[in-house]
Amino acid sequence: MQKSIYTIQDTHLVLDQSFGGGEYPLLIRDLPPEGKPREKLLAQGPEALSSRELLAIVLQVGTAKEDVLQMSERLVRGYGENSVLTERNAQKLSDEANIPINKAMQIVALGELGRRTYDKKETGFKTIRTARDVYEYLADMRSLPKEYLRALFLNAHNRVIRDEVVSIGTVNSNIVHPREVFRSGIESNAVAVIIAHNHPSGEAVPSNEDIQITQQLIQAGKILGIRVLDHVIITKEGFTSVKADY
Repeated sequence: MQKSIYTIQDTHLVLDQSFGGGEYPLLIRDLPPEGKPREKLLAQGPEALSSRELLAIVLQVGTAKEDVLQMSERLVRGYGENSVLTERNAQKLSDEANIPINKAMQIVALGELGRRTYDKKETGFKTIRTARDVYEYLADMRSLPKEYLRALFLNAHNRVIRDEVVSIGTVNSNIVHPREVFRSGIESNAVAVIIAHNHPSGEAVPSNEDIQITQQLIQAGKILGIRVLDHVIITKEGFTSVKADY
């Protein structure tokens, strides 16, 4: 496995549907009073709740077809615990996750509040220096049922300043366009980016398409002044650095 360390050179250039599941759906009404998310939060504090329970509190109620716990479970499973809060486009989230627009807006607003708090505490930023750091940081991607393409934008100290879901579904050059990848990096004045996507099949060997996309993004990054440090393929059992392999 590659152990190369990412280095970022100084630069002064700044450019201004549903997710399936065959298990019995656990509903709010099935839970004893002390097991319901709101009551549990009051009695034990937020740290005692799972991600789906916290999300259920934010969403408050479900729909006629889906209980709020079902909805939150589906979102967490389909997007991953971290990824579900990275989407900034409420309409896109509503369409892709098949949830009402008001629910999507609640999630987007929550994610934005978290980012603003996070951005004020630079010492808490995750530092990424190797492909293994990427694999550990994106642990929530290892078991996702679909392919997700994520972009980790870094500052000059190798700290993650923005984490974006770029696309969902098969990753290929017809879907992934450099403008979609680099837009957020330009907005946040990032100096580097690491691309990562998961292979639900468990196959970690990069495809010709993976290599082609990596080459295209590297060239685009040179023009925009945002260096592409790596493209990491993530599976349940391990990872591969595409950039190091071609």
